[in-house]
Amino acid sequence: MVERTLILVKPDAVQRGLTGETIARFERRGLQIVGLKMVNVSSALARTHYREHVGKPFFKSLVDYITSVPVVAMVVEGPKAIELCRTTIGATDPLAATPGSIRGDFGATVGRNLVHGSDSARAAKREIKLFFRAAELHRYNRSVTRWIVE
Repeated sequence: MVERTLILVKPDAVQRGLTGETIARFERRGLQIVGLKMVNVSSALARTHYREHVGKPFFKSLVDYITSVPVVAMVVEGPKAIELCRTTIGATDPLAATPGSIRGDFGATVGRNLVHGSDSARAAKREIKLFFRAAELHRYNRSVTRWIVE
């Protein structure tokens, strides 16, 4: 089953020069990048994106962090993309992340964990719409090996 998911290369990864490495990890897993851009996340967008954390003690610092510098937003597509991306990213706590995962190889703390990936098909659909207009996403036609704007 081909799925799409949202991936955010968070401020700490952008600042550390890990954007290219992050993108390459998903491409090497056989996934297609169907949308890609650098975004200054507004406070309103951050609050909407992280709405499930409203009221939690770390919510304000989460919003401050994601709005601190631009992030790289991308939509990744492929068979079981959500599960595959989350495995590629690794556990939220980098100390518990599998070596070979992005967080396992480059992460240091829970609060600065490099990458966001949607955790379900429902979340992916909602999150993709927050960061991308339909016209910004493309479909890879594997039968003729060319990109088509949807």
